[in-house]
Amino acid sequence: MLIDIDTAIEDNADKKISKKDRHLNVLMSSTSYPKDLQDWRGRFIANQAGALAARDDIRLSLWAPPGVLPPRVSDANSAADSRWLERLSQQGGIAHLLRTRRVMAAGTIVGLLARLGRVYRRQPVDVVHVNWLQNALPLWGTTTPALITVLGTDFGLLQLPGMKNLLRSVLRQRRAILAPNAEWMQPALEQAFGDLAEVCPIAFGVDDPWFDVVRRPAEGLTRHWLAVTRLTHHKIGDLFTWGEGLFGETRQLHLFGPMQETVALPAWVHYHGPTHPADLLQNWFPQASGLITLSRHAEGRPQVMLEAMAAGLPVVASALPAHRDMLQHQATGWITANREELSRGLEWLDEPANNQAVGQAGRAWVKASVGTWHDCAGRYAAAYSRLLGTAGESR
Repeated sequence: MLIDIDTAIEDNADKKISKKDRHLNVLMSSTSYPKDLQDWRGRFIANQAGALAARDDIRLSLWAPPGVLPPRVSDANSAADSRWLERLSQQGGIAHLLRTRRVMAAGTIVGLLARLGRVYRRQPVDVVHVNWLQNALPLWGTTTPALITVLGTDFGLLQLPGMKNLLRSVLRQRRAILAPNAEWMQPALEQAFGDLAEVCPIAFGVDDPWFDVVRRPAEGLTRHWLAVTRLTHHKIGDLFTWGEGLFGETRQLHLFGPMQETVALPAWVHYHGPTHPADLLQNWFPQASGLITLSRHAEGRPQVMLEAMAAGLPVVASALPAHRDMLQHQATGWITANREELSRGLEWLDEPANNQAVGQAGRAWVKASVGTWHDCAGRYAAAYSRLLGTAGESR
């Protein structure tokens, strides 16, 4: 199908975000969403949607696995979509299927693209807000302006044969903004797509209560370090091998998250299973000495790290680009590339003065550079305005 892109852009440019006349209609798509307040999956999507819908210049509809929707968010699912997406969530999501059941994943991907294609055409909107690059592929054949978030996992999909060309064909048909949630992805995205789309990093936000955490680290000799992650070999990374002998009875490692791959747990690890934000916020972050992640996974900008820093917890992290993008070594966190550096970092952060100083500096950085989900929604609204040529009208 041939598309007159000049005509399409002119038509879309006539759509204004008007404070007086009407709202901006936005359709958001996501393949992850929490079923309830205790569900860890896709929590940031619920926060993202809730903050956008709270604005008085946006009407938001959401296509995502079924769950409790924030106020003023409309459900874009058909009944069949909801049943299909719920089964997908129960199976662990697309990324989990690709890792563990590739034959099933192929059929699921075809079904996903077909359903997304239908929803993108089912209702007229001003902007489509697509979470994850692969979910933009079914936009082909439409001209609706699109803001496409790019996270760590889908950034890695660009290495698949033909993926860049497929995405370029989609971008060529519309005005588009690629919005990675961290700056380190920007150069590669500009090289691949900068001639067709604006590349604008947009950081996610942090819920206000994380900034209000009052730390009361465990008294006495016992220190509690937290690891909050999905349990896969790449997400665990070097934690168990490097942590042997560094964690034990006095410096304890408490691990939270769903077991998504068969991972053997050392006896010295205190494993608590899946968790949810309220438990971390009320029970664990206030008493913890810090958060640790030695992931080798393709990370974008880990939300739990932002929340820990907002709560004033020091973060010890592996030397991934995503982690280096967030942490300034020995100032707002500790970056480690080997066991010896990890040992030095833990000992240095055992000192209360160092621990407190790094925690306070990290909190200040998140507050100044990232802000709340309300701030994030403002960044997205400004991007929508640029897509529609109304940059002076969003608030």
